[in-house]
Amino acid sequence: MSKTENTHKMTIRLSPITEFRLERDYRLDGSRSKNEFIERAIAHYQDLLEAEQNEMLPTAIQSAIDGRLGMFEDRLARLFYKLAVEMDMGISAVLDCIRMDSDYLRKLRADSVKNVKATNGLLTFEQKVREQPDDGDDQWQD
Repeated sequence: MSKTENTHKMTIRLSPITEFRLERDYRLDGSRSKNEFIERAIAHYQDLLEAEQNEMLPTAIQSAIDGRLGMFEDRLARLFYKLAVEMDMGISAVLDCIRMDSDYLRKLRADSVKNVKATNGLLTFEQKVREQPDDGDDQWQD
């Protein structure tokens, strides 16, 4: 049984611009005929409609996205762990050199939260240095 025996003939009306585009583009996706191009286009559009209706991505795309996101999550977790270790080392080194009371620490935390919120987390070391009051004692930088 040939392919044409399983098909039904249908008449369609196209606007002149759509007909022009069909004539121009039907070979671009590897179609051998305008009819094959139209069938592929309809199937593609139906797939899009079904995906929108089900509100989910096709399985292959969802699987690929999940895989990439999993790799990204693992990488971020490793980087955050390394960052936490470095921060702990820095804080421990500072605390070995100085002693501070809990009131000062509470004020420092409140100021830090305020600064991070004000800069939307984009606070830099250079900004903090510029904000420091200039007491004229720059001997240590020489």
